[in-house]
Amino acid sequence: MTSWAPQQAALQEILQTIHESTDTRNTAVQRAITHKLNNFTRAPDYVAYLAYILSSMPQEEDRIRTIAGYLLKNNARLILRASPEVVEFVKSAVLLAFNDPSIMIPFNVLEKACEDYPRKLDVEINGTFPLEYMIPKFITLSEHPNSKMRAHAIACLSYFVPIGCQALYAHIDMFIACLFKRASDEDPAVRRHVCQALVLLLASRPEKLMPELPNVAEYMLYSTKDKHENVALEACEFWLTFAEDPDLAPALHPLLGKVAPVLLDCMVYSEDDLLWLQGDDEDAAVPDKDTDIKPRHYGGKSHGFEREGNGDESAQKRVGAYGEELDEGDDDDFDDEDDEDDFADEMSTEWNLRKCAAAALDVLAVRFGADLLNVLLEPLKTKLWSDDWLQRESGILALGAMAEGCIDAIEPHLPLLIPYLINTLNDPKPLVRSITCWTLGRYASWCTQPISEEHKNQFFVPTLEGLLRMVLDNNKRVQEAGCSAFATLEEDAGPELAPYLEPVLRNLVFAFEKYQHKNMLILYDAVGTLADAVGPALQNPAYVEILMPPLLKRWSKLKDDDEDLIPLLECLASVTIAMGPAFLPYAGPIYDRCHSIIHNSLLQYQAYQQNPEMDEPDRSFLVVALDLLSGLTQGLGMALEPHITRSQPSLFQLLTICLQHPHAAVRQSGYALVGDMAMNCFPLLRPHVPAIMHELIAQLDPEPKVEFISACNNAAWAVGEIALRYDDPEFQQWVHPLISRLIPILLHPKAPRSLHENAAVSIGRIGLMHPTLVAPLLPEFAQQWCQALYEIRDNEEKDSAFRGLCTLVQTNPAGIMKSLLWFCNAIVRWNQPSPELNAMFQQLLTGFKQHDAVGWAAQVATFPPVIQERLATRYGV
Repeated sequence: MTSWAPQQAALQEILQTIHESTDTRNTAVQRAITHKLNNFTRAPDYVAYLAYILSSMPQEEDRIRTIAGYLLKNNARLILRASPEVVEFVKSAVLLAFNDPSIMIPFNVLEKACEDYPRKLDVEINGTFPLEYMIPKFITLSEHPNSKMRAHAIACLSYFVPIGCQALYAHIDMFIACLFKRASDEDPAVRRHVCQALVLLLASRPEKLMPELPNVAEYMLYSTKDKHENVALEACEFWLTFAEDPDLAPALHPLLGKVAPVLLDCMVYSEDDLLWLQGDDEDAAVPDKDTDIKPRHYGGKSHGFEREGNGDESAQKRVGAYGEELDEGDDDDFDDEDDEDDFADEMSTEWNLRKCAAAALDVLAVRFGADLLNVLLEPLKTKLWSDDWLQRESGILALGAMAEGCIDAIEPHLPLLIPYLINTLNDPKPLVRSITCWTLGRYASWCTQPISEEHKNQFFVPTLEGLLRMVLDNNKRVQEAGCSAFATLEEDAGPELAPYLEPVLRNLVFAFEKYQHKNMLILYDAVGTLADAVGPALQNPAYVEILMPPLLKRWSKLKDDDEDLIPLLECLASVTIAMGPAFLPYAGPIYDRCHSIIHNSLLQYQAYQQNPEMDEPDRSFLVVALDLLSGLTQGLGMALEPHITRSQPSLFQLLTICLQHPHAAVRQSGYALVGDMAMNCFPLLRPHVPAIMHELIAQLDPEPKVEFISACNNAAWAVGEIALRYDDPEFQQWVHPLISRLIPILLHPKAPRSLHENAAVSIGRIGLMHPTLVAPLLPEFAQQWCQALYEIRDNEEKDSAFRGLCTLVQTNPAGIMKSLLWFCNAIVRWNQPSPELNAMFQQLLTGFKQHDAVGWAAQVATFPPVIQERLATRYGV
C-alpha cells in the first residue's frame, strides 16, 4: 500500500457519521448529518478515509462499507485536488475492493464503475470484449435469490443502454424479457432499477418498447403510484422522457387521460417533504446559513437584436416552483442547445417525485395544449377548491406548470383564476402563499397586457399589490417566491409600471431592511429588472432619492472581495442606465471602485499566471465591474470624462489587457465596454482605437469555439460602433482586415443568428463610411446580409446598416443583381424606414426600373405576390 495512513480520531468521526446516517426515521438527524458530511469534503484526505472504510475494514457491516463507497463515488471530484499519496491510496483501495471477499462489496464497486464509466468498460482487450462475457452474466444474476444481487445486476445492465453498447444490444430481447420478469419483484430497489432501465430504453431505443407499449405504460402508471417514493420517481421519469420526445407524441396522446391525473396526484407534498421544508415558520428574522446559498456564476452582457413579432423569447425565471433559488447558468452564454425555458431547470435542489411530475406536466402541456387541459379540468377544479391545503397547493402548482403550453386553453378561465390566486396570497400556510406567487409569475404576461383600463384595474393592479405584499412576507420562502415573481411581472409590464413606481420602490427599499442574506441577492435582481423595465422614468429626483441611499448603504458595507458585491454591481449597472444624468452625483465613488476592482483583479490574475500553484482568482468581479462601467457610460456619456482622465493607471490601458484575457467572459464584457464607449463617449475612446483595433480584429474568428461566441459577438458589434464614428482616412487601414473576417462569419452556416446579425450590421456600417473599399465584395455577401437582417425590428442600428448597404449598391449596382429578390424582400419588410433611408430605397429601385424597364419587370414578376404588391404600393415599381 502507499504512504497514506488514517488518523484514528478522524476515522472514528467519519465512521460514526456514516452509522448515524442509517437512521432514516429522524429528519432532524438526517439534516444534521447532511451538513456534517458536506463539511467533511473540506478535509484534503476525506476521500482516502472513505476508500479505507470501503476496502480495509472487513469488520464493519457491508451496508456501512457500501455507504462509504457511495460517498467516495459522489465526491470523486475531490481527487483532482488531493495530494499524490492520497490519490495513490484511493486508486489501490478501489482495486482492492473489486477483489473483496464479500460479494456485495465487489459487486457494488462494479456497479459504480458501470454507472460512471460505461464507455471505458466497452473496450476490446486482446481481441475480446469483456462485456460480451459480463452482460450474459448480469442477465443470469438478475434472477439471483439475494435481492441486492438482482438490483445490482439490473443496474449494471441499464448503464450500458445510453452508450449504444453492442454487447448489450446483441442480447436486447433477453434483457427486456428479464426486466418484465423482475417487474413485480418484492424488493423496491429491484423495481426501481427496472423502471430506470425502461426509462433509458425509451430514451435511446424506443422502437424496442413500442410493440409492448400497452403493458409498459400500464406497469409504469402502476409504479408511478408505488408507495416507495424512489420507485415512483423512476417511473415518473418515464413520462417526462416520453413527453420530451416529439416523435413519440402520437403514441403518448391516447394515454393522456390516464397519465395526466396520476401526475397531478404525484404533485401533492409527501410527509417527508413537509418535514424537510419546515414551511410554517415566521422566519424572516432568522439569519441564513452559508450552506443555504448556492454559488452563482456570471457571464458578461451580450449584444443582440430583437426580431420582428416575438421580441424577447423567454423571460429568465428566478425561482423554482418550490421557492428554491434557480441555477440560471451564465445567462447570455451561448448555450443555444439547452432550452433555458426548460421547466426542469427550475427545480433546483433535490429532485423528487413532486418536481418530476410537475416537469412532466409542463412538457405535456407544451406538447398537447388544450387536450391536456380537457383531461385535467375537473380534477384540477376539485383540487383548487378542496378544503385540504395540501390538495389546493398541488392544484396551484399544476396550474403554474401548465401555464406555458396551455395558455390559449386556460385564457378563458383566467378572469376567474387570477382573482382566486390573488385571494390565495392571504392563505395562512406559507407553502401555499409561495406556490401562488410562482404561479402568478407564470401568468404575469396575461395580467400585464394593456388591454383596457378595466383589465388593468381588475388583474394587473391587484397582482402587483398582492406580490408586493408577499415581497414583505414574514416567511423567507414566501419572500423569495414573491420577489422572484415580482421581477417576472416587472419584465412583462415594462413601462406600464411607471405610474406605480413610488409604492413599488418604497416596498423594495423596505425589503432591504428586512431581508436575510439569500433573499437579498434576489432583491438586487428585482431592483435591476425594475430599472430595465421602466428606463428613464427612474430619472425622477423623488425616485432617485428613495432608491439610492439604501443601495449605497449596502455598497459601503461590502468589501471588494465579498461575493455579494457581484449581484449589487449587476443591479447598479441597470440602475445607472435608467437614471442617466440623475445618477451623476453618485458616479464618482462608483467609478473609482470599479476601476480599482478591475486593476486589482488583473494584478491578481497576473500573479496567478506567474505562480499556477495559487488558486485561480474569481473572474466574476472583473466581469461585473466592466459591465457596471458600461452602464455608467450609457447613462452618463461624456460626463464621465473627469473621472476617466484622473484615474491611474489609465482605464484604456486596463481595458486593453482585459481584451487579451484568457477567459472569454472577461473579453466579452471588455468588448461590450468598447462598443458602449464608442456610442456614448467616442472622443475619450478615439486616441486608443489603434491599440484596441489589433485585439478586435484578432477576436473576429469565423469559426469561434462555442465558449468564445459571445466575445466574438460583442467584438463584431463594437467594430461597427467605432467605424460609424471614426470619420478619418486613418480608418481605411483596418477596413480590409475587418471585412475579410466579418464576411466569413456572415457566410458561416453554423454561426449563431446573433453573430450573423452583428457581422452584417458592422459590414453595413463600414460600407457606409468606406464604400469604395467594400463595394467590390458586394456579390459575395449581399444575399446572406439581407437574410441576416430582414427580420430585425426597425431601429437605429438597422437603419445605419441599411444606409450602408444602399451606399454599396449605389457604388456597385451590378453587385446586387443576383441577390435582388433578397434585397427587395429586406426593403419591404421595414415598417417605418427613416426619411433618409426611404429616399435611398426609392432612388435605387426607381434607378433599376429606369435602367432596364423590361428586365426589371421580368425579374419582379418572379417575386412572391406580397413583395410585388409592397414594391408597387410604397415605391411605385
